[in-house]
Amino acid sequence: MKRLSIIIPCYNESKNLPLLINRCQEVASRTNNIEIIIVDNGSNDDTSIVLDKITKNLSFITRVRIKENQGYGHGILAGLNVANGEILSWTHSDMQTDVSDLLKGLEFFNDKVNSEKLFVKGRRQERPLMDVFFTVGMSIFETLLLREPMWDINAQPTMFHRKFFSTWDSPPKDFSLDLYAYFMSKKSKLIVKRFPVFFNERAHGISHWNVSFISKFRFIKRTLLYSFNLQRRIR
Repeated sequence: MKRLSIIIPCYNESKNLPLLINRCQEVASRTNNIEIIIVDNGSNDDTSIVLDKITKNLSFITRVRIKENQGYGHGILAGLNVANGEILSWTHSDMQTDVSDLLKGLEFFNDKVNSEKLFVKGRRQERPLMDVFFTVGMSIFETLLLREPMWDINAQPTMFHRKFFSTWDSPPKDFSLDLYAYFMSKKSKLIVKRFPVFFNERAHGISHWNVSFISKFRFIKRTLLYSFNLQRRIR
């Protein structure tokens, strides 16, 4: 069993893949105790072709192909279900986050005797003011609704022991997966550790949700609906 599994879902990220895989190689060169699972999450560009070509001889990378996109969370869950690591994790493929952040997060588990009780998450730095405003608003709302202190819910990476993953019940298949995992860690009385990560501009392409006020509104609406459903489930 590997020490760490890193899940990276990709949706129409063919232009970012060479940069991403190059960074993955740099990270893998530091340790032979990780596996990286790249999930082609139903892309309709040439992501699959590019991914097959540039990862063909990289033994530390496992490729998962989903024919039809069913949501961000669905791609991550597909990767988690084939992961072999003791510590499970995920991050983004758009180069706004650095894969090497996962090694920083792994240090918390290496320093903790009972790593099964840890939940580790990044805390984003140097973000646009409007995005910070959005994060603050959502954090306050979720804290009041779910009665657990929540902050920067969608920050990456997200890391936890595989025993925690085995307790999940009907996790969402969209962007609410970040909220679900974070909240369930609180309900499970895990020790939450955060560390600063720098949030960069996308190297190529555009966000699949954070592109306009309308897209943000739709994201907020979906998140609110799921949050109320989650709140009813825990009553």
